[in-house]
Amino acid sequence: MHCRAGCAACCIAPSISSPTPKHPQGKASGEACLHLLADLRCELFGSVLRPAVCSSLMPTLEMCGAERQQALSYLFWLEKNTLP
Repeated sequence: MHCRAGCAACCIAPSISSPTPKHPQGKASGEACLHLLADLRCELFGSVLRPAVCSSLMPTLEMCGAERQQALSYLFWLEKNTLP
């Protein structure tokens, strides 16, 4: 499965605990990543600076659903239910 254009749910819903150039302290769940470009693509895609959590997140039908709102709902649910 490929990412849905204009979605960016995976750049908003999950928290990121590792530092990035624009998030030296990480990113909170629900906060849009500062590396998210205006066209909803990641400026770190393919870069060694991209966090491992982002690189390892692969789109699936279960995660992405049929539309952006389903993806956001699922990723917020996953974030909440995997907190330490």
